[in-house]
Amino acid sequence: MPGENLSRDEARERAALLSVDGYDVSLDLRSAVGEASGAGEGEPRTFRSVTTIRFRCAEPGATSFADLIAPSVTAVSLNGKDLDPGEVFDGTRILLEDLAAENELVVDARCAYSRTGEGLHRFVDPEDGEVYLYTQYEPADSRRVFANFEQPDLKAPFRFEVRAPEGWTVWSNGAGERHDGVWRFAETKPISTYITCVVAGPYHYVTDTYTRTLDDGTTLEIPLGAMCRKGLARHFDADDVFLVTKQGLDFFHDHFDYPYPFGKYDQAFVPEYNLGAMENPGLVTFREEYIFRGKVTQASYERRANVILHEMAHMWFGDLVTMVWWDDLWLKESFADFMGSLSLVEATRFTDGWITFANNRKAWAYRADQLPSTHPVTADIRDLEDAKLNFDGITYAKGASVLKQLVAYAGRDAFLEGARRYFKRNAYGNTRLGDLLSVLEETSGRDMKAWARSWLQTAGVNSLTPQVLLDADGRIAELSVLQEAQESAASEHAAPPRDELRPHRVAVGLYRSQGDALVRYARAEADVHGPRTVVRELAGADAPELVLVNDDDLTYCKIRFDETSLATLRDRLGFVTDPLARALCWSALWNLTRDALLPARDFIDLVLRFAGRETDIGVLQMLHNWALSALTHYAAPEWRETGGRLLAGGALSELRRAEPGGQHQLTWARFFAAVAGDEDDFQLLRELLEGTAQIDGLDVDQELRWAFLEPLAAHGTVDESVLAAELARDDTASGKRHQVRCLAARPSAAVKAQAWAQVVESDALSNALVEATIAGFVQPSQRELLAPYAARYFAAIDRVWAERSIQIGMDVVRGLFPALQDSPETLDATDAWLSAHEDAPPALRRLVLEARDDLARALRGQACDAEAAG
Repeated sequence: MPGENLSRDEARERAALLSVDGYDVSLDLRSAVGEASGAGEGEPRTFRSVTTIRFRCAEPGATSFADLIAPSVTAVSLNGKDLDPGEVFDGTRILLEDLAAENELVVDARCAYSRTGEGLHRFVDPEDGEVYLYTQYEPADSRRVFANFEQPDLKAPFRFEVRAPEGWTVWSNGAGERHDGVWRFAETKPISTYITCVVAGPYHYVTDTYTRTLDDGTTLEIPLGAMCRKGLARHFDADDVFLVTKQGLDFFHDHFDYPYPFGKYDQAFVPEYNLGAMENPGLVTFREEYIFRGKVTQASYERRANVILHEMAHMWFGDLVTMVWWDDLWLKESFADFMGSLSLVEATRFTDGWITFANNRKAWAYRADQLPSTHPVTADIRDLEDAKLNFDGITYAKGASVLKQLVAYAGRDAFLEGARRYFKRNAYGNTRLGDLLSVLEETSGRDMKAWARSWLQTAGVNSLTPQVLLDADGRIAELSVLQEAQESAASEHAAPPRDELRPHRVAVGLYRSQGDALVRYARAEADVHGPRTVVRELAGADAPELVLVNDDDLTYCKIRFDETSLATLRDRLGFVTDPLARALCWSALWNLTRDALLPARDFIDLVLRFAGRETDIGVLQMLHNWALSALTHYAAPEWRETGGRLLAGGALSELRRAEPGGQHQLTWARFFAAVAGDEDDFQLLRELLEGTAQIDGLDVDQELRWAFLEPLAAHGTVDESVLAAELARDDTASGKRHQVRCLAARPSAAVKAQAWAQVVESDALSNALVEATIAGFVQPSQRELLAPYAARYFAAIDRVWAERSIQIGMDVVRGLFPALQDSPETLDATDAWLSAHEDAPPALRRLVLEARDDLARALRGQACDAEAAG
């Protein structure tokens, strides 16, 4: 990634100097189809991009630059004067000297189609040969498509025009029409470069309309559209997408008092997408995996609905009002994550969305916040590489958790009124933390600066533990909540641990047996401050069997248990009747496992005994993921085989016991395939694939077939011919990804060498196939086979980071770290690389530090588990 970085200081200096009045962007995408003309061996396929930028300069005579990443530039003119591209363009920037007060820059370039999901991505559908295009820019890849000033605070209106192959449709942020072979789009409102968008190709397109009467009596009408590849059209449930979209628009109009400002609302489900979705105003893009080719659980529909609503919240938080620089990325992502969950629960059929938030989203945050790279919600983002890595669990899920705490602290009405004032004061502008705090102080009367210091400007997660003292009659004499700061494992390469104790608004719940059930019989809310807080309202209550210190999930913390509560959960976790309380208990037990305070075998035992009672399908799926992670990373090596047999046996029992045709049956079937480990397991999977065995109600559709084939491939019980036959049966883009993953999973030294070469030594694979190859390459059952690649990894990552795009660099550095070589020797090798590469790019060092921390945590967990064995 040489020369592509942009620092905060450079952006700040340019923003002080320049103001942008508008862009005209003309793209000729007819080169997307047919033979690539003019491209030599190894050269990228390109398209013509002509950009006109009108901008002002506060200091006439000053020098600045525009951004463009392109193989070549044909012409550059500034204020009517032709400039020599060879002199002013260095491959990433265009030098602009002797600027006038008012300027016009015209750049005619050949830009490259992308195969990494960054910029203008080109995808050829293997099913029918059709070509599909879409753009993805965040944080800074619009400069791969047109010349611009690539930073969020230089907003401007955009006009796009696009020439496309015959038979194609083109979409952009504004409404478009085709005249004389050219698609021309309405000028946008002032927006940032990273949320402009173009989608083009023979997409299947469905329309609808949203109508609402506003408070002033006028009618707001928003044209709705949804699209996908033609090959997915038969699976596309656009009606449900539109239902959730309309419910979301109702919710946000009810609460934000600011009509949707961007005209139409298209949603494009696109192939080989790196993210979940992107909030381009008027043209939101999603990964096409949200169109379900086979049977899925309600958790999948809930996840899709949450993403739709998350992106919709961005229309206000992020698009209408945008952060000045990536330091305040949380100003959009945390709010979108929180508002997405709030609207999901209150406006759609997914009324248990806060359970998913507590169990799934916060698990992401807890992990990120305990890494050596943890950072405050408001982060220190020095440059674009920093920005790319900060789309993480802290910016999204911790930030959203903190906002949930803020609502408990300041009040919901004050929070929403603050949001309304924030939009109206800053519409089409850029903001910093202080802009939001000022309106929240107005509406709540609270000292937001003190709250922000504790919650937004410090890093780490606190632990809250109940302490119960009983009187002579067996009643509570005193119940207190003990707060501890984060404990970080020592590492010479990591930042020192944080000692921050924060104010927490919590609910403390007391539970006891009532028949077969564990039910709450008392609850009190309290403000926790400092290391010890007494909850006076619970004095005199009957002795509890279980104390839950963050009942109802009001705050962001790791829940700990007193001895009595932990013993109760070991015996009766599955009998906690409230699904949110039960999910919080599971999450707390998983955190204990990761922190080497609960042996992995004990957590697996809890899953075996109680997961079958779990009613919430999303929680059950998380339990399966955690159990597999516990076995792979935290169980003592000598117990793994035993643990695997226990999990496979338990999964098969629950599979046979589950309601035929139900979502629990499907979930247990997938988990059984994931943990299958002996010949009997493999034989059953083969028979289910062949149809010679059946489990009542289980439909082995195409997606489930691939889920069964991967473990068979990984254990060498099916060969390449079987996988080729399966691809012939499912000759689609999705089928190809599955096949590539299964091929790389086979237990052969030659297979692993080929997969490594395809990912590390070559850039021929697209982003989606890189991801699939890495996923297949890394198999927990193949530790010995993968051992030689530990040294090769450390020898290669410098070069990979320097030569490949940042997205592919991240995929390789994260995905191929030798985590399965879980020994002190691998930890030493990691430390040796870090010591020898102190001057490596900070983003690369961060990824290696995070992987090192995960490995060290795994070794501590294994030691805890081994000790439990006696």
